Amino acid sequence: MLETIKKIIKQAGKIAIAGYHASSKVIHHKGATDIVTQTDLKIEDFIRSQILQYYPDHDLLMEETDNELKKSNHLWIIDPLDGTTNFAHKFPFFAISIAYEENQIRQLAAVYIPFFQELFWAEKDMGAYLNGRKIQVSETAEISQSLIATGFPYDRWQKGDYYLQEFAAFMKRAQGIRRAGAAAIDLCYTACGRLDGFFERKLKPWDTAAGSLIVREAGGKVTNYSGDLQHYTEDTIIASNGIIHQNMLDILSQVNQGEKN
Repeated sequence: MLETIKKIIKQAGKIAIAGYHASSKVIHHKGATDIVTQTDLKIEDFIRSQILQYYPDHDLLMEETDNELKKSNHLWIIDPLDGTTNFAHKFPFFAISIAYEENQIRQLAAVYIPFFQELFWAEKDMGAYLNGRKIQVSETAEISQSLIATGFPYDRWQKGDYYLQEFAAFMKRAQGIRRAGAAAIDLCYTACGRLDGFFERKLKPWDTAAGSLIVREAGGKVTNYSGDLQHYTEDTIIASNGIIHQNMLDILSQVNQGEKN
């Protein structure tokens, strides 16, 4: 099954690259800051057809499709193009994300970054890999020496001041903070040690299902903002190398407590 996922996701990557280099893109707005392109839809249609060809009785949870679940014990969580805004602007940080779970336990995950031809994958209790090389999280022990990533939710036009408080809290404490616009990539970069931590609000299941398993299998930690084991259906996520995790929780707690006061 893992080899099938790798094959499908790399083929989907070719569709993404073809769309990226196309002279024009048809763009639809799902919201003021939330868009979908024809390439999103092409990739989603391709992945759906491929998975159902191999596993016709399985359920699929996909970003751009109205999902009618069969209540199977097998579920695929798919983001055809994480970082659509980047893609539409020819900013090459976008990825394809596929996770598979059985009996509500994630077993497999893959994230492919087509522009850089980087394939991250993980299998439960078997570790995480990048292009065949086993990866692990960083050993950075201090927030002041860490590189942290985040993202801004789609309602940032309305609540931007609040999200900037969280951003500023890390900007004042970390060695650096990045906002590249693709949560799946941020999670994979945390898994392989390019980042030391990542936090964000209001992500969807397809944004985090694959990446969070990859972080955990690389030795990292993934929770919600309360510090509880995070599930991809939750509203908040913090992923880290584990060492700085409590520090990240404390920083966000201080911001949120100040907002309440």
